[in-house]
Amino acid sequence: MTAEIESVRALGAAIEGEVAKVVFGQGPLTRMVTIALLAGGHVLLEGPPGTAKTLLAQAFARAVGLDFGRIQFTPDLMPGDILGSNLFNFQTSSFTLTKGPIFTELLLADEINRTPPKTQAALLEAMQERRVTINGEPHAMSPRFTVLATQNPIEQQGVYPLPEAQLDRFLFKLVVDYPDAAEERRIVADHGGRFKSPAVADFGVAQVTDAKAIGAAIDAIATVRLAEEVVDYIVRLIRATRASADLECGASPRAATMLARASSASAALEGRDYVIPDDVQRLAAGVLRHRVILSAAAEIEGRNVEQVIADIVEREDVPR
Repeated sequence: MTAEIESVRALGAAIEGEVAKVVFGQGPLTRMVTIALLAGGHVLLEGPPGTAKTLLAQAFARAVGLDFGRIQFTPDLMPGDILGSNLFNFQTSSFTLTKGPIFTELLLADEINRTPPKTQAALLEAMQERRVTINGEPHAMSPRFTVLATQNPIEQQGVYPLPEAQLDRFLFKLVVDYPDAAEERRIVADHGGRFKSPAVADFGVAQVTDAKAIGAAIDAIATVRLAEEVVDYIVRLIRATRASADLECGASPRAATMLARASSASAALEGRDYVIPDDVQRLAAGVLRHRVILSAAAEIEGRNVEQVIADIVEREDVPR
């Protein structure tokens, strides 16, 4: 293990330790968000209300030292409310850009599926190219710009499903489930005795890194070895989703690229300078579940996307 890779491993452990001070029992979820940050990807968190999705985003931003912004998506939200607009300054007789809340480093897009597609699309350019265009003029954003979007899978009234083009911009779709009994008891014992909603600052979450260290970690991840056999394995998995009779639509080449990049970040966080098939298998569901569409026949049979992905991973020969 090189010193650079060891620093990535230590960085991941420090971030998880700080987030765990306020969000209990979600270590694997924090690890996936860390992978997304280091791989330059975005995360869609899906789970019922009250499962600490917002709290996780706030604690993560504080631990990594990123500027944090939050947009509460509503049906009446307009693209200009997100991006900002040029306002006329009568003193200077010129237009001045008033930046919207998207100009931050870690953006929490809360309940993103509550706003119409026109407003959802305002995020597309920012998520892909880390810039926005306002009145024909491009504006660069932070190279660390990362979106953590949340959506509630329970409610079906007044929601607008994300289009496939936008879903494909997310590196991971992570399912946030209820904690187990022991963790829920710990949450009640710790948070239930407080007479206000828990704030990250109240739990002593400290900043453990900065932009320079994150940049160094990303540079170290670029040195992680991706063997030809592992590349072939990733390509076979992605192409198998397109050939599966259980899927109406398979994953895109972007999915293969992002799976490879995320696997490299995962390897570094495990303290390795090479990717193994286990890295790919561990991340496959998170990368693919929102990029494939279940066929009508599979739905009738009662199958779900996770089962189909698991079957594909199990069928493909693993390189040694």
